Amino acid sequence: MDQLDKTNLPRHIAIIMDGNGRWAQNHSLGRIAGHREGTESVRSIVECCRRIGIPYLTLYAFSSENWNRPEKEVKALMTLLERYLKSELKSMMRNNIRLLAIGRTGALPPRVKAVLDDTVAKTAGNAAMTLILALNYGSHDEILQAVRTIAEEAGRRAIDSASITEESFAARLHTRGLPDPDLLIRTSGEYRLSNFLLWQMAYTEFYFTETLWPDFREEQLLEALLEYQKRERRFGQTSAQLQKTRS
Repeated sequence: MDQLDKTNLPRHIAIIMDGNGRWAQNHSLGRIAGHREGTESVRSIVECCRRIGIPYLTLYAFSSENWNRPEKEVKALMTLLERYLKSELKSMMRNNIRLLAIGRTGALPPRVKAVLDDTVAKTAGNAAMTLILALNYGSHDEILQAVRTIAEEAGRRAIDSASITEESFAARLHTRGLPDPDLLIRTSGEYRLSNFLLWQMAYTEFYFTETLWPDFREEQLLEALLEYQKRERRFGQTSAQLQKTRS
């Protein structure tokens, strides 16, 4: 923690939490046990981000493709989500954490959706940190929805093509009002985005680790942040231009 440059922290971290099943297999346990242990990592990472001052954290909790998993596993994931939301509400309120959700959350089981909506509403006034859960989320679907919205608005002449900008398009995404991620972390040794925040990660720094998600805790997060601080984020400029801007 002392090695971190507190003036050079990412404003927004996004995490693809991968490896619960392999962790369970490595420990001769069922997949659900891996997901259960993974919620402990969620708790640890949220607390760590709040403590060191990360304003935004997005967790890829359930993709739109995850419905294709065995029914028993999907039900278990929904149960774990419901339990997590209920158990963490007091902590979110105490730590001034706001909860948001992105994705087609209307397709979640009614009980889970009700708890999610209740938690979002109760934490709406919190301002120290925003935790975003991507639930039933797929970036292709998100982008298509934005395109359809613009097409519908153009059809009734509410907008014209000349007025469409990157900013106005982004305002029609699930993440409207949120900064783009500065750092993406993916655990378990996989090297793909898996349909996650494709528009938003045009200039995001990627960090991949072999660590399975249930083993990813504060120490591993700090390692990722130290690696991030070694990067030079140029956003299309040269190093010389950046140095001139800073001087």
